[in-house]
Amino acid sequence: MSPLLLVARQELLLAARARSTQIFAGVFAVLALGVASSGYVLTGGVGVQDFARTAASLVQLVLLVVPLMALLLGVVALSGERGSLELLFAQPLARRDILLGKLVGLLAALAGAEAIGFGAAGVLIYWKTDEVGLSSYLLLVAGAGVLTAIFLGIAGAIASGTPGRRRTRALALALVVWFCAVVFLDLLALGLCTLLPSGTASRLLILSVLVNPASALRTAELLLLEGTAAFGAASLALLRFTHGALGAGLALGGSLLVWLVAPVLVAMRRLRAADL
Repeated sequence: MSPLLLVARQELLLAARARSTQIFAGVFAVLALGVASSGYVLTGGVGVQDFARTAASLVQLVLLVVPLMALLLGVVALSGERGSLELLFAQPLARRDILLGKLVGLLAALAGAEAIGFGAAGVLIYWKTDEVGLSSYLLLVAGAGVLTAIFLGIAGAIASGTPGRRRTRALALALVVWFCAVVFLDLLALGLCTLLPSGTASRLLILSVLVNPASALRTAELLLLEGTAAFGAASLALLRFTHGALGAGLALGGSLLVWLVAPVLVAMRRLRAADL
């Protein structure tokens, strides 16, 4: 087995045994079941939603919870205790293999925790309704995995500069990153657009979607799940700029690909330069 896979297996076992991962799996399952079983409440109906409606309803929950857990668990695992990290880095392993192995192991653990939640809700939906809209539900599961990988990479970029030290500062920075990505940047862009001419405002809205991984994934999921009907102002501006859904999809895919790769490269560079 390669050194990367050895580190990944160790990290997967540690993360799977961690109380925080188990709590996340349980809470996510309860929330997913709640969304699936109460989706008709606002319209005065009762019963379990089908897969398509549940997927659309779960998008915002995924965008709130998944990045937060990926950032916090990633920073805790990658900053680590100074003694244990010194022992790990003293082994004849490349720092790159250690970093990538930890990220792969954490991704597997979090994906497993998310699968418990999605699986529990999926079993209930299939039992109470049928398999209509299952493809939409699976697209959301895949999107949650992509979002987990992106924010684990960001956690690596945050924690790799001073591994084993300044964990509190790294956790605080992770919370700031989460708040900015999930809440603040969208509100800031919309607020600035009210003060700008329409052309400049449209370009700012497009930029706010493409540079923010949470916004890019939300827009991509809505495009795949519901078409352009559920788009907001920023997404509609992107759609007009790219001349249709195909162009918007390519732009969003490129943005997500950059966010998948760039934070990991930054983390590798910072870890290579770190004094251990």
